[in-house]
Amino acid sequence: MRILAAGDEFVGTGLLTGAVRQELGTVPGGPGDPEFTELGLPWPIEPFGPVGNVQEASGTEERMIEAIADAEVAVTQMAPFTEKVFTAAPHLRLVAVCRGGPVNVDLDAATAAGVAVTYAPGRNAAAAAEFAVGMILAAMRRIATSSAELLAGTWRGDYYAYANAGVELDGTTVGLVGYGAIGSRVARVLVAFGARVLVSDPFANPARITDDGAEPVELEDLLRRSAVVSLHARLTEQTRHLIDADRLALMPEGAVLVNTARGGLMDYAPLPEALRSGRLGALALDVYDVEPPPADWALRDAPNVIATPHLAGASRQTAERAAHIVAAEVGRYDRGEALAFLANPAVLDR
Repeated sequence: MRILAAGDEFVGTGLLTGAVRQELGTVPGGPGDPEFTELGLPWPIEPFGPVGNVQEASGTEERMIEAIADAEVAVTQMAPFTEKVFTAAPHLRLVAVCRGGPVNVDLDAATAAGVAVTYAPGRNAAAAAEFAVGMILAAMRRIATSSAELLAGTWRGDYYAYANAGVELDGTTVGLVGYGAIGSRVARVLVAFGARVLVSDPFANPARITDDGAEPVELEDLLRRSAVVSLHARLTEQTRHLIDADRLALMPEGAVLVNTARGGLMDYAPLPEALRSGRLGALALDVYDVEPPPADWALRDAPNVIATPHLAGASRQTAERAAHIVAAEVGRYDRGEALAFLANPAVLDR
């Protein structure tokens, strides 16, 4: 079996090839060992972006076409699989992507070419949930802003004044928008802290939410009642700009807003004024409408902003878990078994 391992600086080619060999029970050069072609991609040292007709990809179509040659299987996280790439890869039958969704793959072109595409749901759930809780705590207790001020030479003793003091999670109402693998983990942690947790997700089982100690509600109700709102929804046409000026206005004065999911879930335009006016008490972001934010980004000089460079899923365990999820799919393919996370089931009808 010929396999293209298109790794990057996070899920490297060595992780991918090692996980596949472990799954197949082979050693380099041994019996049954796949013939690997390795391609290194520059993400995350260089930001991802659109490549051809796919989004959030790294590298170029030209490098992919050169590398894919006679590959039957490809394992990757960020490589662009466009219509041009599929046209240049007539032997390709499986693309296994180390992500929660294969946004770097043209699924229509893959299906037309008879190529199955799989993905890796939940690979970063633990890391992203931990990070989201950390952002909530950092915003509520001024951890990041007070640290930056102290290191810059300012001792903010006034943060101990009652009017400026932080708020505990214990007894605070926190609203979670989205209740998938990440949101549900966040809820269970927050419940353990003693928070009252509200959940808005039209696709989640209300009984599951209740069993986790949270309360299922409609989005507008959640926004009106929550001192903290944390976003965990997928980005779709229906959820784009889910939090806009009108919905921001529903939130209590001084509420905290956290987004570690997708930048497109929010309309960023009203946020600077919402922070300056006190409508928002704090804003914690790991994702943005433009990544990285431009030099003239309006939130750079807004008060009470915490901003990190899309790090929520960046744990070593996430990279290792992702490699093993896609390797397991390669193993199923090799044994002729059904794939566990098929993104284009229509390919089975070909």
